[in-house]
Amino acid sequence: MATTAKTYDPQALRAHRQMRRNARWLRHLGLHLLLIALLAIMLYPVVWMVLSSLRPEAEIFGDMGFIPTNWTLENYVRGWTLYGDLTFTTFYINSFVICALAIAGNLISCSMAAYAFARLNFNLKWLLFAIMLGTIMLPIHVQLIPQYIFFLNIGWVNTILPLVVPKFLATDAFFIFLMVQFMRSLPMELEQAAVVDGASYWQRYWRIILPLTMPALVTTAVFTFINTYNDFFSQLIYLTDTEKMTVPVALRLFLDPSGGQSSFGGLFAMVLASIGPVLGFFLASQRLLTKGIATQGFK
Repeated sequence: MATTAKTYDPQALRAHRQMRRNARWLRHLGLHLLLIALLAIMLYPVVWMVLSSLRPEAEIFGDMGFIPTNWTLENYVRGWTLYGDLTFTTFYINSFVICALAIAGNLISCSMAAYAFARLNFNLKWLLFAIMLGTIMLPIHVQLIPQYIFFLNIGWVNTILPLVVPKFLATDAFFIFLMVQFMRSLPMELEQAAVVDGASYWQRYWRIILPLTMPALVTTAVFTFINTYNDFFSQLIYLTDTEKMTVPVALRLFLDPSGGQSSFGGLFAMVLASIGPVLGFFLASQRLLTKGIATQGFK
């Protein structure tokens, strides 16, 4: 029986491969153009705010074009010293003090509670753990009125105590759950070896579990800082005096009708300045966020 052999044209094969490469290149080009367009749409408000903070107040909402014609830093100077003797530095100090205490409270209390749920055995452990998880689904607005009445009766309103003291009582269930799940993944043999050496619960927690839980601790610190620094509602409720206000609450004062004036230029300038601490804190701790248990626990 005769068989017919297939013949291939080298030029046709090269042309077919070139067409496939061109088609793949066009698909990648179209995808990149789409992503660039979406990026431009998302970045437009930020770029507009940056440029508006660098133009005179009278030209912000005028028909002056997208790029400023008159560049100035007047908005930053006026925004920083809008309140006379009370500069924006005071609001930064207030925010940093509250954030530092909130971070310390969450790291101490949440890690202790997580160690108890993850490593210790006691009565009603799983019931208490379920109740703790249930608080995550409880809206903050449900707790607002009872908490405010309680803090008002004990004289804590218009102080930082309602914003800081609950952090030392392990009220952030999400971070407790995060650390519990992380601690459960640690080898039990490490603690068993410490028990043989006569280590107490406190020594096992402080010397073994806590160093191994460093990635979860750093994550807790980062998100506590971001959430506390950006918290507007709670700080607006409990802080009434201007000299005790934090950055988010102070930004509202730029548009407060009771002040008799609105400074959009100063508002845009201080909004950009307020982003700096959050961005810097995240970038400074990003390296620690990526470290795993091997580099943290067995160094």
